[in-house]
Amino acid sequence: MKQKEIKKVVRERYGSIAREEGSCCAPSASCCTGASVTDEISKRIGYGDEELTSVPQGANLGLGCGNPLALASLKEGETVLDLGSGAGFDCFLAANKVGKEGKVIGVDMTPEMLDRARENARKGNYTNVEFRLGRSRTYLWLIIPLM
Repeated sequence: MKQKEIKKVVRERYGSIAREEGSCCAPSASCCTGASVTDEISKRIGYGDEELTSVPQGANLGLGCGNPLALASLKEGETVLDLGSGAGFDCFLAANKVGKEGKVIGVDMTPEMLDRARENARKGNYTNVEFRLGRSRTYLWLIIPLM
């Protein structure tokens, strides 16, 4: 498969996940039963109960590949960039750490994910988070404080 085709398939798959009410493990998937499955996936990669309950429902889709905030030493007032932000899970966790004086920018390649993330930001009343569409040749999973 060529790189352009791979990006298209990934974008379509993530778009379909974002449009579903559940997650990558939506009830329509035979192996999954909903939110408890996504929470279990997240716990296995390092998130705690407090983190899972501190963000808007629907932000955690069980798509993460690690807990970047466990490694980042975020401080109040910092600006954070999250590449591959999905529905905003890590963005909202970072926003809680940087506070009202800080800012979090989530970038994703999927318009449907951005729509969902923006809706989650509205539901959670996050005023220090914004989401932007980003398309490039390479996508990294990364969350870093900007100096």
